[in-house]
Amino acid sequence: MENNRRPETMERITTKALADAFIEEQIAQVRAQVGSKKVLLALSGGVDSSVVAALLLKAIGKQLICVHVNHGLMRKDESENVVEVFRNQLDANLIYVDATDRFLDLLAGVSDPESKRKIIGKEFIEVFADEARKLEGVDFLAQGTIYPDILESIKQAEGKKAVKSHHNVGGLPEDLKFSLVEPIKLLFKDEVRVVGEALGLPHAMVYRQPFPGPGLGVRCLGAITRDRLHALREADAILREEFAASGLGEKVWQYFVVVPDLKSVGVKDESRYEGWPAIIRAVNTTDAMSATVEEIPYPLLHKITNRITEEVEGINRVLYDLTPKPVGTIEWE
Repeated sequence: MENNRRPETMERITTKALADAFIEEQIAQVRAQVGSKKVLLALSGGVDSSVVAALLLKAIGKQLICVHVNHGLMRKDESENVVEVFRNQLDANLIYVDATDRFLDLLAGVSDPESKRKIIGKEFIEVFADEARKLEGVDFLAQGTIYPDILESIKQAEGKKAVKSHHNVGGLPEDLKFSLVEPIKLLFKDEVRVVGEALGLPHAMVYRQPFPGPGLGVRCLGAITRDRLHALREADAILREEFAASGLGEKVWQYFVVVPDLKSVGVKDESRYEGWPAIIRAVNTTDAMSATVEEIPYPLLHKITNRITEEVEGINRVLYDLTPKPVGTIEWE
């Protein structure tokens, strides 16, 4: 693990000048490591994988092959944005895989949160491995590993109890033998964002809020159904749109909607209307070990409530989760 430790003399990347110097250094290192060979990257659209993709595009261009797997559990328009930025704007060699049916069929009737996580994680690896086997001459696997991931691994290696495990694209089948390329592994998240801005990535992508690996799968509580997943995606999009318009988008660390497998009686068009509740969660934190709840102004809450109940089919109530961490966790599942 010593080779993965950040040097005490390493300067924090806080300015564009420092980011530019880091980028040039990593470009040289990647070119020396990779040569003329190909590199494969699982591009989720998250901050870390996006910054790695942009950096490697500068270093090796078309030698980089990006694979974006849409598991059907992304937020509204996220997969489309990945394709627009990387394939259309940055001219990346991007393979887009729509595996929505494959994932949702496996998740049908599964309500246990851990079972859902395991199914999603395992199937993602299978889909990615299937795509990797179709390619020839790929010797390297790029990962968006960052320094907090390394610190957790060091804790585990030293026999300490880690907060959580970080697999990145771990657990690949043995027939896929890759050498790793991890250009941002010694950076903290705030430094990754500075580097992303310096690389010219869209601001919204660089400051994308944390999103769980299983995506909306752990926010569509209980057994996932396509209609409830659709309602969740639309309600979440409204929340994000209104937060952005009100200036809360970058003030709040994480905000999202969860929709449980629970219906209540409502009234719509003067008739009985059974629908799900949309539960809003908005929290601030510095380390994700504890979190405080953001106080959303009531006029904004009313506007969000009106939009969701009027525009999203299947939702007839909007609730606001006031529980800090502890005792509640940030995610519901």
